[in-house]
Amino acid sequence: MPAAPLAPRALYLEVAEHVRQRIFGRQLEPGAWIDEQALCAELGISRTPLREALKVLAAEGLVTMKVRRGAYVTEMSERDVREAYQLLALLESDAAAQLAARATEAELAELQALHDELERSVNQRDAFFAANERFHLRLLELEGNRWRLHMVTDLRRLMKLNRHHSLFQQGRLAESLDEHRQLMAALTQRHPENAARLTRQHFDNGLQAARPTA
Repeated sequence: MPAAPLAPRALYLEVAEHVRQRIFGRQLEPGAWIDEQALCAELGISRTPLREALKVLAAEGLVTMKVRRGAYVTEMSERDVREAYQLLALLESDAAAQLAARATEAELAELQALHDELERSVNQRDAFFAANERFHLRLLELEGNRWRLHMVTDLRRLMKLNRHHSLFQQGRLAESLDEHRQLMAALTQRHPENAARLTRQHFDNGLQAARPTA
C-alpha cells in the first residue's frame, strides 16, 4: 500500500514562526502582552492555531503564560542572563576544544569562510548578529554533539530576549570580532586549550557587556 502524502506544515507552526520573528525583531518587546484577538484578526485565523502556537513558544521559553491574564513575551532577569552566559561558556568552550583537536582542513576552511562574513559585517549590527550566530552554531554542528547543539540553540534563542544584549554596547562588535580572530587562530593552529580558554573569555566579556548600565 503506498504511503500517504506528507501533510503541509501545520498552521499553528506557521503562526508560531510569525510570532517568534516578531519577538526577535522587537515588534513584541520583552514583557509585552500579546493581544490574541488583534493577532487573530490580523492573520485571519481562529483562536485555536494561535493558542497552539503560543504553547510552542512557551515551551521554548519565549512566551510566559499567566493565569487569567494571557500570554506575555518573556523577560530575562539579570540572573537569567548571567546563568545563560555561564552555560554557553561551558558548553561552547568544550566544543571548541574538541573541534581544535580533530577538525578536518575542510571544516576549518568552512569556519574561516563564516568568520570572513563577520569581518565584512562588523559595521552592520544586524548582519553581524546573524553571522555571529551562524559561526557559533556551525562550530557546534561540526563538533557533532547533538545534545549540546540542542541546548545551545535553546539558550541562544532565549538570549535574544535580553534587553541589554552584549552586542548592543558601543564598541562591542569590534571587540567580539577580535575575539573571534583569536579563536579562529587557535582552531587553525589546533590548540584545544587555547580554543577553550578564548571561548570562555569571549562569553565572559559578552556577559560584562550585557549588564545594564546605571
